[in-house]
Amino acid sequence: MKSIYLIGFMGAGKTTIGQVLATKLNIPVFDTDTVIENNMNMEITEIFQEYGEGHFRALEKKVLKDLPVHDAIVTTGGGIVKDQANIEWMKENGFMIFLNADPEIIWDRLENDTTRPLVKQKKKEEVIELFKTRLPLYDQAHISVNTTGLTLEDAAESVYNAIKTWNNSPH
Repeated sequence: MKSIYLIGFMGAGKTTIGQVLATKLNIPVFDTDTVIENNMNMEITEIFQEYGEGHFRALEKKVLKDLPVHDAIVTTGGGIVKDQANIEWMKENGFMIFLNADPEIIWDRLENDTTRPLVKQKKKEEVIELFKTRLPLYDQAHISVNTTGLTLEDAAESVYNAIKTWNNSPH
């Protein structure tokens, strides 16, 4: 099975749903942000502060290409889609699933999160606008699963069913 790439905005549930899926499918899960933090021995916020977003995006692109393209779940940072080459890589080498959620719900999840450099010290309107500007990029995924109003279990089950359907179809 080709790897499953979970994309979406910060707070959409990619990491948590990825862990549930990895257990259900009995395959490993890799979180691009965690791999970067481990490789750099720094938190994402520190990488942004010390080296800037451009350096982080270069690390992100390298990590994406270094991860397995078979039998793995890959959860990505919300901005991985800012580079069209990353989108093409994921689409070509796996099954890309956009975890969508209402931007108001995402804001509620992120409002007090100090670990996300692109949300810290931003107003609600700015975060929602960032979501809207990335939406056309996320929409390039093979499929979209809306997690708004779903429990973690229901969201993971929806994604799991989408994976089973995709694996059973010619593509």
